[in-house]
Amino acid sequence: MDASRIAVAGASGLIGTALVRSLTADGHEVVRLVRRTPRTDDEVEWDPERGYVDAVGLTGCDAVVNLAGAGIADRRWSDAYKRTIRDSRLLGTAALAEAAASLDRPPRVFLNGSAIGFYGDTGTRAVDESAPPGDGFLPSLCVEWEEAAAPAREAGVRTVFARTGLVVAPEGGAWGRLFPLFRAGLGGKMGDGRQYWSYIALHDHVAALRFLIDSDSLSGPFNLTAPEPLTNAEITAAMGRVLHRPTLFQVPAPVLKAVLGEMAQEVLGSQRVRPARLLESGFTFAFPGIEEAVRAARA
Repeated sequence: MDASRIAVAGASGLIGTALVRSLTADGHEVVRLVRRTPRTDDEVEWDPERGYVDAVGLTGCDAVVNLAGAGIADRRWSDAYKRTIRDSRLLGTAALAEAAASLDRPPRVFLNGSAIGFYGDTGTRAVDESAPPGDGFLPSLCVEWEEAAAPAREAGVRTVFARTGLVVAPEGGAWGRLFPLFRAGLGGKMGDGRQYWSYIALHDHVAALRFLIDSDSLSGPFNLTAPEPLTNAEITAAMGRVLHRPTLFQVPAPVLKAVLGEMAQEVLGSQRVRPARLLESGFTFAFPGIEEAVRAARA
């Protein structure tokens, strides 16, 4: 793609930081949305809680990427924090979608974050983008999150939803907590280890986002996960092999529930999610296997 102007909300997060680095390295102009008075020409102010976006700052953007939202696993899920998780996504998405739709020349694409939490617990059943939403807090959140982008879609802006899996990276997200434990020789199965985890290397996640930005014919939901999800036991064994550490410890389900509360169901639940639409569209994974993904994260 020729050099473009791309706005990114959530540019300081794990995925946002990696995406901005990739885009700028290839000569694209990146506009960062910030929740304070802008300090540089490449910053635009927004306040998702108030539904405010300085839409003038989005003028000339070819793409608007929304990766903002309170961390799902940052803390125990109290009722108050669940509201924070929800509001940070719905209000921010609606504000950005409305700002994009209001421009005289709207962006070519509105790429909005979402999550494979959309599907709920799928057990051993493999699902792709054709599957309906599951039941529970995260599925309901994901449905509302994607619906909040309606203003952009209704204005004719190509709208894409990146349903993200577990990102394999040494810092941030679930894997940012796993790596220190495994390096210390304290890694092991969670629960009985039979639950499926749908993962993706950070490099592949960023590459997929850029693929979706560039592909003018693609819209709707896309699962950003590696081609073949694995069980927690299989991933545990792979982590041990790559990091050359024992994986003898096991965290029983009751302990996880006591420590994590309601969020434990996301760790113990099974999500066997496949990226059917990405593969059908011709996207190629650089690190499709778990050992490759873990090695890439170590590099």
